[in-house]
This record gives sequence, structure tokens and C-alpha cells, in this order.
Amino acid sequence: MKPSTRPRYYGVLAEFESPAALVAAARATHEAGYRKYDAYSPFPIEELADAMHDHKNPISKIVFFAGLIGACVGFGMQTYANLIHYPMNIAGRPLYAWPMFIPITFECTVAFAAFTGVLAMLALNGLPRPHHPLFNVPSFSQASQSRFFLCIESADPKFDLEAVHKFLEGLKPMEIHDVEDE
Repeated sequence: MKPSTRPRYYGVLAEFESPAALVAAARATHEAGYRKYDAYSPFPIEELADAMHDHKNPISKIVFFAGLIGACVGFGMQTYANLIHYPMNIAGRPLYAWPMFIPITFECTVAFAAFTGVLAMLALNGLPRPHHPLFNVPSFSQASQSRFFLCIESADPKFDLEAVHKFLEGLKPMEIHDVEDE
């Protein structure tokens, strides 16, 4: 069997001149039914998240539950040590004097939440990733300076190369690039 010579595509990238054009393109892309797409701009654009309907950020939930687990681990560890493993009567106080557990419980809460937050952020962003297929497009270097890009990814269930080209041409971009995946 011969290997396919057809290139694999990461997606199709459209280049826009202004932030307003990018926001309009993102809104039209979402309304057209595409869900796997991303926008790139040299600065944050507030309307872009609304236009892309991108409000799903699970990081706060992940950090909350990691902190909760950290609190349980810190409190449980001290309870186990003081009541079961090494009970020690200090100045006639009860063995289960829970107020003295608060500092360690707090520290474990913060440590679990912080480390999990950093690791979750890296995982959700797909980092570390030393090379991205978009870097193969020469004009994409302007994404951090003066240009605005919208990429519809081939992972989108609705992705069809010709249909995506036709759709993006209707948005009147400056240029359209096929992004090959390596």
C-alpha cells in the first residue's frame, strides 16, 4: 500500500486587518456552526470571547476542588497523627483540639490549589509545546504585533477544506493560508 502524499491539515488560517473584522469573523464562524476554531490577536479583545461563545474555563473549578482535597488531607493527616498514630497529652488538653489544626490545614489548601492550578493551566493550554503548526505560516509572526488571525481547525466535525475556504473568503480577509500539520 502506498503512503498518502496528501498533506494533513491543521486548519485554515484567515488574516484580518482590524480587531473589529476579527470579532465579526469569529461571530460569523460560530453562527456557521464551527466549534473548533481559535482567534489570535496582538492584544486582548473583550468582545472576542463573547463572539466565540468561549465561556468554558474549568480552571476555577479544578483549583477549588484541589484546595478542598488539600484541606481534607491536611486536616485528616493531623487528626490521624494526634488521635491514632501518636496520641500525646499536652498540658491536659483534649487530643482532638481541632483549632490547632487550622494553620497546617490552610497551608495544605493553598499548596494543593496552587500547584494543581499551575499544572492544570499547562495541561489545558497544551503546554509545553515547542512548535505549533501555525508557526509554519510566515505572516503568522505578525500575530503578536499588528495582525489578527482566525483559524478553523481540521479537528472540527464540520471541517471540509473547500467549504472552509469558501466560508472564509466570504468574510473578506486579507489572506487565507492552509496550515499543514507535520
